[in-house]
Amino acid sequence: MSAHGIDLGHSTAVTSARPGSPVGRIARAMTLLNRAIVVLCSIALIVSSAILSYSVAARYFFNAATYWQDEAAVFLLVGATFLSTAFVQAGRGHIGIEALTGYLSKRGNAIRMLAVDAASLSFCAFFAWKSWTLFHEAWVDGQVSGSTWAPPLWIPYSMMSLGMTLMTLQIALQLAASLETWRSK
Repeated sequence: MSAHGIDLGHSTAVTSARPGSPVGRIARAMTLLNRAIVVLCSIALIVSSAILSYSVAARYFFNAATYWQDEAAVFLLVGATFLSTAFVQAGRGHIGIEALTGYLSKRGNAIRMLAVDAASLSFCAFFAWKSWTLFHEAWVDGQVSGSTWAPPLWIPYSMMSLGMTLMTLQIALQLAASLETWRSK
């Protein structure tokens, strides 16, 4: 399955991790999890577009009130966005300050990648922690959205929290694999 550069048959695992090492085994499990999640995220995008298309058609042709469709689509899009971040990071699809690549030596680029991974790990770990606190507050307080439909807010917060946690784990794996490669040299 391939669409716009996403190839589920191609391994996007941490390539520098030794296959038998603990980092390699965790990276393999993460690759399988990422593949399953990206399939679910793709389905969520299709369902979201179907919901929004239905909403437009129902309003235009039947003058039907649509109060749940926008929020349901947003929840699906939030889930698809955050849950797929680890898959994108596995292929190094996020920011990595690539403009400097041509100016740095091979060792300089390796140091750049380590620095970017360390900074990204710090940011994503903080974001994941704050997301889990939002989820906890929404769960404990029974928070709902301000719409007529009023779905519970723990739903999007849980997807955001899980997605950022997986992203943090993916970056930690890439950082560990890089350090493992440096130690073996």
